[in-house]
Amino acid sequence: MKKNLKHIFVALLTALFFSAFIYFEYFGLTNRLVNSIFGLLSLYMLLHVSKKSVLFAGFFIGIFWFYWVGYSFKYTGVGYLSPFVTLGFGIIYMLFFGVLAFFNNPFLRATILFALSFVELFNFNWLQIQAIFTDSYIGLHSWQLALILFVLAFNLKKFYFLPLLLLVFTLNINPPQPKKAPLNIKLVQTDIKQNIKWSREELPKTIKLGFNEINKAIKQNYDVIVFPESFYPFYMNKHPRFLEKLLQLSKYITIITGSLYSKNHNHYNVSYILENGKYSIAKKFVLVPFGEYVPLPKFARDYINNTFFAGQADFKPANKPTDFYIKGVKFRNAICYEATSKEIYKGDVKFVIAMSNNAWFAPSIEPTLQKILMRYYGRKNNVTIYHSANYKFSGVVF
Repeated sequence: MKKNLKHIFVALLTALFFSAFIYFEYFGLTNRLVNSIFGLLSLYMLLHVSKKSVLFAGFFIGIFWFYWVGYSFKYTGVGYLSPFVTLGFGIIYMLFFGVLAFFNNPFLRATILFALSFVELFNFNWLQIQAIFTDSYIGLHSWQLALILFVLAFNLKKFYFLPLLLLVFTLNINPPQPKKAPLNIKLVQTDIKQNIKWSREELPKTIKLGFNEINKAIKQNYDVIVFPESFYPFYMNKHPRFLEKLLQLSKYITIITGSLYSKNHNHYNVSYILENGKYSIAKKFVLVPFGEYVPLPKFARDYINNTFFAGQADFKPANKPTDFYIKGVKFRNAICYEATSKEIYKGDVKFVIAMSNNAWFAPSIEPTLQKILMRYYGRKNNVTIYHSANYKFSGVVF
């Protein structure tokens, strides 16, 4: 019994080190040196602790990172599943990290852990191992992670901690400063609760809020105004009179807003870009697994979609990421989950306009983790992200 408690305690400590950077950020306590030390300690422990501790550590990591995922289920009428979803994430990541438990050799574990950094379970990519070093003195590239794992695989006491000298090659003391687009961009943050966001009673307030923000931005001489994901919670292309009002205002300011788009019986989560009396759309390319689509075979997908998501997980994706120009400046579109996906940052990308609706998971660490992951991808790819969100964290992310 005492041995099992020891394994659990060591596992809990490992998971706390691995997850601390999220909660430091959440409480406004981020420190680059502490994040560096805790990140290195967590990886060292994953390579050297007992097999049982590895399994428990994976379970705790799954809980600490993703306890909030099931929060959104209450909006589709199956809120009772929320604790089971949380437990499921614990079990999934217990198995994910549990692969390390097949081996005692730290170098084999290091090799496997490096390989796991490229694995995305069910196309869900929010557990990025390198993200633990986002706000630290450690670099974010894969070769740096490989070197870190190689160094930490040594028995450091046996080698008088000399292998740690190699970590100097992984340092990133002075990260590049963010570059900003040569435009005056207003990023709107709203706080519309998810339980009323789609109600008819709330819609007039949302429309009034939108016009007020646009007119205010025009008076303040902004070039662009960006609203959150699904700010207008309807198929905007099906409401030409309303769309025409926005198009008239777009002669004075570029308007970018989240809404829905319907064509040929297909539904899309999109950004509307309205400029100079005309508009275009940018469809979402990377959909949320189990939120906007179910990444399983058709027979299972249809059953889960109809049983647990009220038939709502049926959005269609774009064929590729969308780029658009505002006054000659190129931006890439990203809608919520996309902004934390590597696919969005491929190619010639300098600026991203991202929009989110984080009210699905309020209150939780989800917006904090999302911001860290956007910062991770932004810094790794030298990209500046302009993020407008409902609930939390509108702002420039780098």
